[in-house]
Amino acid sequence: MRPLTIDLLRLEQALDSREELEHYLDLETGAIMAIPPGEPAPGAAEKYEVQPDRYLLIEPLAPGQALAMREAFLFTQHDPHAHAALSHALAGRKPLRTFGYALETFPQARQAWLEYQAEQLREYALEWLQANGLEATARD
Repeated sequence: MRPLTIDLLRLEQALDSREELEHYLDLETGAIMAIPPGEPAPGAAEKYEVQPDRYLLIEPLAPGQALAMREAFLFTQHDPHAHAALSHALAGRKPLRTFGYALETFPQARQAWLEYQAEQLREYALEWLQANGLEATARD
């Protein structure tokens, strides 16, 4: 495994991104870059020192993975009203967005979701790094 200083929070945000941006990890510096649609990938405009393997595309979680994370969260909920509302939201149209709206009605469930989501995204980020032969090191 290759150690690299990475902002894990930014990596987690890139993995959970629903924006049209593409995210790349700079394998030399550990920086995570967000590239708008239509812009060239980082390093594509290099004329002399082309390093095609320097930037690694960070694919966001597939909608199915994001949905599965929310469904798994339901098993941690003991409030029957929150559980029913969130379950209904996930079964409906645009489940990810509707789930977020439904959480606004239940502050305790929302806080529990934010904590659960942070843990899950950290695990996804660490798994992603491992799958790409990388290891995050602490920032000094």
